[in-house]
Amino acid sequence: MTYLDTHVVAWLYAGATKLLSARARVAVERDRLSISPMVLLELEFLREIGRLTVGAHAVVEELRGRIGLEVCDLDFARVVASARELTWTRDPFDRMIVGHAVAAGRGLLTKDRSIRRRFRAAFW
Repeated sequence: MTYLDTHVVAWLYAGATKLLSARARVAVERDRLSISPMVLLELEFLREIGRLTVGAHAVVEELRGRIGLEVCDLDFARVVASARELTWTRDPFDRMIVGHAVAAGRGLLTKDRSIRRRFRAAFW
């Protein structure tokens, strides 16, 4: 199981796989893929500010059919407990998305260098 960061989900929805690294493309093709519910909230935020033209539900349903994307239902209190320890970021989206991967004990596919420097299981 590999968790996806929001930008990866948006790129996959747009068909922009050329933006992914070779390692990222392999993970997308081979791994079971999941997202934190926080990714849904961030996708909605991006739609609200005009950076996406569709909502989170449409994105996730499309990717569920295309690549088997799942939304993780890990216990919220457990995710928050993990996220509370991530004091290196003030971005609430990043904090919860990484917290989710930490709580699940899984890797996170992200291009975000700051996350990759601080979370050993993050990769690009």
